[in-house]
Amino acid sequence: MALSRFLFLGLLALRAYAQDSPEEDVQSTTQSPPNALAVKISTTFPASEFFGVKLINNHPTTAVLSITNSEPAPISVVFIGGSLWLPPSPAVQEPHIVRNLTTTKYDGVEIPAGEEESVKYAFKMELQPQELLLNLAVVVRDAEGGVHTLQAFNETVAVVEPDTSIFDPQILFLYLFLLALFAGTCLFIYNTWIATLFPPTSKHSKNTPGKDASRARTSTKGTRSVNPADQVGVVGADGPAVTTTSGAKAYDESWIPAGHLQRPEARRVKSKGGNKRREA
Repeated sequence: MALSRFLFLGLLALRAYAQDSPEEDVQSTTQSPPNALAVKISTTFPASEFFGVKLINNHPTTAVLSITNSEPAPISVVFIGGSLWLPPSPAVQEPHIVRNLTTTKYDGVEIPAGEEESVKYAFKMELQPQELLLNLAVVVRDAEGGVHTLQAFNETVAVVEPDTSIFDPQILFLYLFLLALFAGTCLFIYNTWIATLFPPTSKHSKNTPGKDASRARTSTKGTRSVNPADQVGVVGADGPAVTTTSGAKAYDESWIPAGHLQRPEARRVKSKGGNKRREA
């Protein structure tokens, strides 16, 4: 199964190389044996955790490939690619590929003899959370022009969803939308069913005769009647303000015009019916 995955990656790399190379170069690359170079590759993931490598959906994952060239001649990196496979299980009898990763072309990355060079490879995908096998392969070219496919990584990784935060704009918009929807629903229920059970009352209906009588009794509480014989006249600048009830008037008439003091006499109106009766 591992050999089939490695051969599949090699074919993908060679096909990508064939699209950018002349026909004679393709013939020379297909005749060169793979893994015939003394090259060591170690792959690390800077963002990985202690419990293993995690591939976060819709987030770029960066792999750092440290390539050590033990050949007497320099080599150059041509392509780096990869794929995700289902891990072996009783239900999986044959190798099954899930997703091909991006194939990145590198120009001018040359590793001298006896030197080590680090190359970064980034990819991004979106899958259901699960455990898969990540297979990475590097296509290198030797000094004679031969192309070789080298395996860089072949281990189990976990595909996970990104961590959500309450300050995420999408989460905040979702919370606001749900809050507005809940408030609108509550307002509709109140206006449709609850408000009809409690009709509004006007201010005039609150002032009942019983309440008015009680307020009048409360306002006159603690007062006592005054004997008219005990009243004393108070004379000021405008004359007496209060007099006794012995017949004198309780106000000063000196400042009132005479026309207003005379009471109009009632006029007698003769009815027409009475005149007719007399004439008859």
